[in-house]
Amino acid sequence: MFFSQSIVKASLTVLLAGGAVFLSSDSAQADVSTWLGVAAGMGTVERFDLTSPVPTLRLGTGMGTDPSHPFIVGGMLRVDTLFGRGTDLSLMLRLASHGYVNGDWGLAIDAGPLVRFWGADSYGAGAVATVGAPWGIEAGVNASYGDVHARGFGCFLGVDLARLTVYRRSGASWWKNSFPAYRTPAEEAH
Repeated sequence: MFFSQSIVKASLTVLLAGGAVFLSSDSAQADVSTWLGVAAGMGTVERFDLTSPVPTLRLGTGMGTDPSHPFIVGGMLRVDTLFGRGTDLSLMLRLASHGYVNGDWGLAIDAGPLVRFWGADSYGAGAVATVGAPWGIEAGVNASYGDVHARGFGCFLGVDLARLTVYRRSGASWWKNSFPAYRTPAEEAH
């Protein structure tokens, strides 16, 4: 019963805080970066070894600073399902390169707290290194560390739908992006 009440209270708190920010904010003048990715991979659970790999599904979303900058800082909410085991939830800080955010070659590094509500409830920290390729393709490795039930590592391959569509600035000869998330001053002049 404690688990369900605490989740409900936390959810209501987040909704109320978000509503308060929404109702009290003025119009924004800056662009933001966003991420919306889905990936599949393999991971380990409770151990740092490869004797018991588990298939995984990763869903992640987040937002960050202006995509025109050389480095973009933002946040990620990630849900990792380990098939046959359960789902991990993490909230991470992201540092990404300009190329990564804009759908080209680049790198993103994420780190932050992780909670595992299945088996023995566990808390820890996670880190993810993701290499981005053109067309929103991404591959990476992740590791988590905490009590004995929250340890593990894995790898994944996926696609970031925001980097494939809105933020894509590569591959214009094959598929033109008529409205990229930002335009350079030279592009604005035309």
